[in-house]
Amino acid sequence: MKQQREGLAYGVAAYAMWGFFPLYWPLLEPAKPVEILANRMAWSLPAALLLLTAGRIGWGWARELLREPRRLLLCGGAAAVVSVNWGVYIWGVNSGHVVETSLGYFINPLVTIAFGVLLLGERLRRPQWAAVGVGLAAVVVLAVGYGRLPWIALTLAFSFAVYGLIKKQVGLGGLEGFAVETLFLALPAVVYLLATGGGTFTGHGTGHGLLLALCGPVTAVPLVAFGAAAVRVPLTTMGLLQYLAPVFQFLLGVAVFHERMPAARWIGFALVWAALVLLTLDGLRQSRRAVPVSGPAMAVAAVPAEEAAP
Repeated sequence: MKQQREGLAYGVAAYAMWGFFPLYWPLLEPAKPVEILANRMAWSLPAALLLLTAGRIGWGWARELLREPRRLLLCGGAAAVVSVNWGVYIWGVNSGHVVETSLGYFINPLVTIAFGVLLLGERLRRPQWAAVGVGLAAVVVLAVGYGRLPWIALTLAFSFAVYGLIKKQVGLGGLEGFAVETLFLALPAVVYLLATGGGTFTGHGTGHGLLLALCGPVTAVPLVAFGAAAVRVPLTTMGLLQYLAPVFQFLLGVAVFHERMPAARWIGFALVWAALVLLTLDGLRQSRRAVPVSGPAMAVAAVPAEEAAP
Protein backbone atom coordinates (compact mmCIF):
# COMPACT_ATOMS: atom_id res chain seq x y z
CA MET A 1 0.00 0.00 0.00
CA LYS A 2 2.81 2.40 0.91
CA GLN A 3 4.54 1.62 -2.38
CA GLN A 4 1.38 2.41 -4.35
CA ARG A 5 0.91 5.70 -2.47
CA GLU A 6 4.48 6.67 -3.28
CA GLY A 7 3.98 5.63 -6.90
CA LEU A 8 0.82 7.69 -7.16
CA ALA A 9 2.67 10.72 -5.76
CA TYR A 10 5.50 10.25 -8.26
CA GLY A 11 3.03 9.84 -11.12
CA VAL A 12 1.05 12.95 -10.20
CA ALA A 13 4.32 14.87 -9.86
CA ALA A 14 5.54 13.73 -13.29
CA TYR A 15 2.36 14.59 -15.15
CA ALA A 16 1.91 17.83 -13.21
CA MET A 17 5.41 18.94 -14.26
CA TRP A 18 4.60 18.12 -17.87
CA GLY A 19 1.25 19.86 -17.48
CA PHE A 20 2.81 23.06 -16.20
CA PHE A 21 5.44 23.25 -18.96
CA PRO A 22 3.51 26.13 -20.60
CA LEU A 23 4.62 28.33 -17.69
CA TYR A 24 8.30 27.59 -18.36
CA TRP A 25 8.79 28.13 -22.08
CA PRO A 26 7.68 31.81 -22.09
CA LEU A 27 10.36 32.49 -19.46
CA LEU A 28 12.98 31.75 -22.12
CA GLU A 29 11.99 34.67 -24.33
CA PRO A 30 13.42 36.63 -26.14
CA ALA A 31 14.88 33.34 -27.38
CA LYS A 32 12.89 32.18 -30.40
CA PRO A 33 11.27 28.72 -30.45
CA VAL A 34 14.03 27.27 -32.66
CA GLU A 35 16.71 28.45 -30.24
CA ILE A 36 14.77 27.11 -27.26
CA LEU A 37 14.41 23.76 -29.03
CA ALA A 38 18.15 23.67 -29.81
CA ASN A 39 18.99 24.33 -26.16
CA ARG A 40 16.57 21.66 -25.03
CA MET A 41 18.15 19.17 -27.43
CA ALA A 42 21.71 20.11 -26.43
CA TRP A 43 21.27 20.23 -22.66
CA SER A 44 19.18 17.05 -22.52
CA LEU A 45 22.23 14.93 -23.39
CA PRO A 46 24.29 15.74 -20.26
CA ALA A 47 21.12 15.36 -18.19
CA ALA A 48 20.53 11.91 -19.71
CA LEU A 49 24.12 10.82 -19.10
CA LEU A 50 23.90 12.02 -15.51
CA LEU A 51 20.70 10.01 -14.98
CA LEU A 52 22.26 6.88 -16.43
CA THR A 53 25.30 7.27 -14.20
CA ALA A 54 23.22 7.94 -11.09
CA GLY A 55 20.98 4.98 -11.87
CA ARG A 56 23.98 2.66 -12.29
CA ILE A 57 22.35 1.18 -15.35
CA GLY A 58 25.61 0.32 -17.08
CA TRP A 59 26.42 0.37 -20.79
CA GLY A 60 25.90 -3.22 -21.90
CA TRP A 61 22.71 -2.19 -23.68
CA ALA A 62 24.70 0.36 -25.75
CA ARG A 63 27.13 -2.28 -27.02
CA GLU A 64 24.22 -4.47 -28.05
CA LEU A 65 22.55 -1.56 -29.81
CA LEU A 66 25.70 -0.76 -31.81
CA ARG A 67 25.65 -4.33 -33.15
CA GLU A 68 22.11 -3.79 -34.50
CA PRO A 69 22.19 -0.99 -37.12
CA ARG A 70 18.45 -1.23 -37.77
CA ARG A 71 17.57 -0.49 -34.14
CA LEU A 72 20.12 2.32 -34.08
CA LEU A 73 18.58 3.80 -37.22
CA LEU A 74 15.15 3.56 -35.63
CA CYS A 75 16.50 5.48 -32.62
CA GLY A 76 17.57 8.20 -35.03
CA GLY A 77 14.09 8.26 -36.50
CA ALA A 78 12.58 8.50 -33.03
CA ALA A 79 14.90 11.41 -32.27
CA ALA A 80 13.79 13.22 -35.43
CA VAL A 81 10.11 12.71 -34.59
CA VAL A 82 10.49 13.84 -30.98
CA SER A 83 12.30 16.99 -32.14
CA VAL A 84 9.25 17.83 -34.26
CA ASN A 85 6.99 17.19 -31.28
CA TRP A 86 9.08 19.34 -28.94
CA GLY A 87 9.48 22.11 -31.51
CA VAL A 88 5.80 22.41 -32.37
CA TYR A 89 4.89 22.29 -28.69
CA ILE A 90 7.31 25.10 -27.78
CA TRP A 91 6.16 27.20 -30.73
CA GLY A 92 2.51 26.58 -29.89
CA VAL A 93 2.91 27.60 -26.25
CA ASN A 94 4.96 30.73 -26.99
CA SER A 95 2.59 31.74 -29.80
CA GLY A 96 -0.52 31.74 -27.62
CA HIS A 97 -1.94 28.31 -28.52
CA VAL A 98 -1.70 26.52 -25.17
CA VAL A 99 -5.25 25.17 -25.40
CA GLU A 100 -4.58 23.69 -28.82
CA THR A 101 -1.38 22.02 -27.60
CA SER A 102 -3.39 20.38 -24.82
CA LEU A 103 -5.83 19.15 -27.46
CA GLY A 104 -2.97 17.32 -29.17
CA TYR A 105 -2.30 15.18 -26.11
CA PHE A 106 -6.01 14.56 -25.59
CA ILE A 107 -6.31 13.33 -29.19
CA ASN A 108 -3.17 11.22 -29.09
CA PRO A 109 -4.77 8.00 -27.70
CA LEU A 110 -7.27 8.08 -30.57
CA VAL A 111 -4.48 8.47 -33.15
CA THR A 112 -2.56 5.63 -31.52
CA ILE A 113 -5.62 3.39 -31.87
CA ALA A 114 -6.00 4.39 -35.52
CA PHE A 115 -2.36 3.43 -36.12
CA GLY A 116 -3.01 0.05 -34.52
CA VAL A 117 -5.85 -0.60 -36.95
CA LEU A 118 -4.33 0.88 -40.12
CA LEU A 119 -0.68 -0.11 -39.70
CA LEU A 120 -0.71 -3.18 -37.46
CA GLY A 121 -3.98 -4.78 -38.55
CA GLU A 122 -5.40 -4.80 -35.03
CA ARG A 123 -9.09 -5.14 -34.28
CA LEU A 124 -11.16 -2.81 -32.14
CA ARG A 125 -14.04 -3.47 -29.78
CA ARG A 126 -17.27 -1.54 -30.28
CA PRO A 127 -16.58 1.08 -27.58
CA GLN A 128 -13.23 1.78 -29.20
CA TRP A 129 -14.82 2.23 -32.62
CA ALA A 130 -17.35 4.58 -31.02
CA ALA A 131 -14.57 6.57 -29.38
CA VAL A 132 -12.68 6.93 -32.67
CA GLY A 133 -15.86 8.08 -34.41
CA VAL A 134 -16.57 10.66 -31.71
CA GLY A 135 -12.95 11.81 -31.94
CA LEU A 136 -13.21 12.34 -35.69
CA ALA A 137 -16.42 14.32 -35.17
CA ALA A 138 -14.57 16.45 -32.62
CA VAL A 139 -11.81 17.28 -35.12
CA VAL A 140 -14.43 18.36 -37.66
CA VAL A 141 -16.20 20.57 -35.10
CA LEU A 142 -12.90 22.10 -33.97
CA ALA A 143 -11.83 22.73 -37.56
CA VAL A 144 -15.05 24.67 -38.10
CA GLY A 145 -14.53 26.54 -34.82
CA TYR A 146 -10.92 27.46 -35.61
CA GLY A 147 -11.67 28.20 -39.25
CA ARG A 148 -8.84 25.78 -40.11
CA LEU A 149 -7.63 22.34 -39.20
CA PRO A 150 -6.20 22.33 -35.66
CA TRP A 151 -2.80 21.58 -37.17
CA ILE A 152 -0.82 22.19 -33.96
CA ALA A 153 -2.88 19.61 -32.09
CA LEU A 154 -2.83 17.14 -34.99
CA THR A 155 0.94 17.49 -35.45
CA LEU A 156 1.52 16.85 -31.74
CA ALA A 157 -0.86 13.89 -31.68
CA PHE A 158 0.51 12.24 -34.83
CA SER A 159 4.18 12.84 -34.01
CA PHE A 160 3.58 11.42 -30.52
CA ALA A 161 1.89 8.35 -32.02
CA VAL A 162 4.64 7.82 -34.61
CA TYR A 163 7.23 8.15 -31.86
CA GLY A 164 5.46 5.53 -29.77
CA LEU A 165 5.27 3.19 -32.76
CA ILE A 166 9.02 3.50 -33.37
CA LYS A 167 9.83 3.06 -29.69
CA LYS A 168 7.82 -0.14 -29.62
CA GLN A 169 10.05 -1.56 -32.36
CA VAL A 170 13.29 -0.37 -30.73
CA GLY A 171 12.52 -1.97 -27.38
CA LEU A 172 14.85 0.14 -25.21
CA GLY A 173 14.11 1.24 -21.65
CA GLY A 174 13.04 4.80 -20.95
CA LEU A 175 16.37 6.21 -19.78
CA GLU A 176 18.41 4.28 -22.32
CA GLY A 177 16.19 5.45 -25.18
CA PHE A 178 16.28 9.02 -23.87
CA ALA A 179 20.09 8.93 -23.85
CA VAL A 180 20.43 7.57 -27.41
CA GLU A 181 17.89 9.99 -28.83
CA THR A 182 19.48 13.00 -27.17
CA LEU A 183 22.84 11.81 -28.55
CA PHE A 184 21.34 12.09 -32.04
CA LEU A 185 19.80 15.48 -31.23
CA ALA A 186 22.71 17.13 -29.44
CA LEU A 187 25.13 17.41 -32.39
CA PRO A 188 22.85 19.34 -34.80
CA ALA A 189 21.65 21.45 -31.86
CA VAL A 190 25.19 22.42 -30.86
CA VAL A 191 26.11 23.14 -34.50
CA TYR A 192 23.07 25.41 -34.80
CA LEU A 193 23.87 27.25 -31.57
CA LEU A 194 27.51 27.76 -32.57
CA ALA A 195 26.48 28.94 -36.05
CA THR A 196 24.19 31.55 -34.51
CA GLY A 197 26.79 32.70 -31.99
CA GLY A 198 24.98 31.07 -29.09
CA GLY A 199 21.80 33.02 -29.72
CA THR A 200 20.57 34.81 -26.61
CA PHE A 201 22.48 32.51 -24.25
CA THR A 202 25.22 35.00 -23.36
CA GLY A 203 23.65 38.33 -24.24
CA HIS A 204 20.74 38.55 -21.82
CA GLY A 205 22.23 37.99 -18.40
CA THR A 206 23.22 35.02 -16.28
CA GLY A 207 19.63 34.24 -15.29
CA HIS A 208 18.52 33.86 -18.91
CA GLY A 209 21.49 31.62 -19.73
CA LEU A 210 20.75 29.48 -16.69
CA LEU A 211 17.11 29.09 -17.68
CA LEU A 212 18.18 27.91 -21.14
CA ALA A 213 20.66 25.43 -19.63
CA LEU A 214 17.91 24.13 -17.35
CA CYS A 215 16.02 22.89 -20.43
CA GLY A 216 17.90 19.60 -19.99
CA PRO A 217 17.04 18.95 -16.32
CA VAL A 218 13.50 20.24 -16.88
CA THR A 219 13.12 17.58 -19.56
CA ALA A 220 14.77 14.86 -17.47
CA VAL A 221 13.28 15.33 -13.98
CA PRO A 222 9.68 14.40 -14.93
CA LEU A 223 11.12 11.34 -16.65
CA VAL A 224 12.72 10.23 -13.36
CA ALA A 225 9.44 10.73 -11.49
CA PHE A 226 7.59 8.87 -14.23
CA GLY A 227 9.98 5.92 -13.98
CA ALA A 228 9.56 5.79 -10.21
CA ALA A 229 5.77 5.75 -10.61
CA ALA A 230 5.69 3.16 -13.38
CA VAL A 231 7.28 0.46 -11.21
CA ARG A 232 4.99 1.12 -8.23
CA VAL A 233 1.45 1.47 -9.55
CA PRO A 234 -0.72 -0.60 -11.93
CA LEU A 235 -0.69 0.17 -15.65
CA THR A 236 -4.36 1.19 -15.56
CA THR A 237 -3.57 3.84 -12.92
CA MET A 238 -0.77 5.25 -15.08
CA GLY A 239 -3.15 5.21 -18.03
CA LEU A 240 -5.56 7.43 -16.13
CA LEU A 241 -2.81 9.71 -14.83
CA GLN A 242 -1.65 10.48 -18.38
CA TYR A 243 -4.64 12.78 -18.85
CA LEU A 244 -3.48 15.07 -16.03
CA ALA A 245 -0.89 16.79 -18.23
CA PRO A 246 -3.28 17.98 -20.97
CA VAL A 247 -5.89 18.87 -18.33
CA PHE A 248 -3.39 21.18 -16.60
CA GLN A 249 -2.34 22.62 -19.98
CA PHE A 250 -5.96 23.27 -20.91
CA LEU A 251 -6.68 24.99 -17.59
CA LEU A 252 -3.56 27.14 -17.96
CA GLY A 253 -4.59 28.14 -21.47
CA VAL A 254 -8.04 29.23 -20.33
CA ALA A 255 -7.39 30.60 -16.83
CA VAL A 256 -3.82 31.96 -17.03
CA PHE A 257 -3.24 32.81 -20.70
CA HIS A 258 -6.91 33.80 -21.24
CA GLU A 259 -7.26 32.15 -24.63
CA ARG A 260 -10.63 32.46 -26.33
CA MET A 261 -12.95 29.48 -26.11
CA PRO A 262 -15.94 30.04 -28.42
CA ALA A 263 -18.87 27.66 -28.21
CA ALA A 264 -17.62 25.50 -31.11
CA ARG A 265 -14.33 24.86 -29.31
CA TRP A 266 -16.11 23.89 -26.10
CA ILE A 267 -18.25 21.46 -28.09
CA GLY A 268 -15.19 20.03 -29.83
CA PHE A 269 -13.33 19.54 -26.56
CA ALA A 270 -16.44 18.01 -24.98
CA LEU A 271 -16.56 15.46 -27.80
CA VAL A 272 -12.87 14.62 -27.30
CA TRP A 273 -13.42 14.17 -23.57
CA ALA A 274 -16.45 11.97 -24.27
CA ALA A 275 -14.30 9.79 -26.53
CA LEU A 276 -11.66 9.49 -23.81
CA VAL A 277 -14.32 8.53 -21.25
CA LEU A 278 -15.46 5.73 -23.58
CA LEU A 279 -11.89 4.48 -23.94
CA THR A 280 -11.20 4.69 -20.23
CA LEU A 281 -14.36 2.85 -19.21
CA ASP A 282 -13.69 0.16 -21.80
CA GLY A 283 -10.10 -0.22 -20.59
CA LEU A 284 -11.19 -0.50 -16.96
CA ARG A 285 -13.85 -3.06 -17.86
CA GLN A 286 -11.28 -5.18 -19.67
CA SER A 287 -8.80 -4.96 -16.79
CA ARG A 288 -11.46 -6.15 -14.32
CA ARG A 289 -12.08 -9.18 -16.50
CA ALA A 290 -8.35 -9.96 -16.19
CA VAL A 291 -8.09 -10.39 -19.96
CA PRO A 292 -4.59 -9.68 -21.33
CA VAL A 293 -4.82 -6.38 -23.16
CA SER A 294 -2.83 -5.85 -26.33
CA GLY A 295 -2.82 -3.70 -29.41
CA PRO A 296 -5.00 -0.63 -29.38
CA ALA A 297 -6.47 -1.46 -25.99
CA MET A 298 -2.99 -1.37 -24.51
CA ALA A 299 -2.35 1.90 -26.30
CA VAL A 300 -5.23 3.44 -24.39
CA ALA A 301 -4.28 2.04 -21.02
CA ALA A 302 -0.56 2.53 -21.39
CA VAL A 303 1.26 5.67 -20.50
CA PRO A 304 2.60 7.94 -23.22
CA ALA A 305 6.15 7.48 -24.39
CA GLU A 306 7.75 9.47 -21.64
CA GLU A 307 10.57 11.11 -23.58
CA ALA A 308 8.11 12.62 -26.04
CA ALA A 309 6.05 14.32 -23.40
CA PRO A 310 5.88 18.10 -23.87
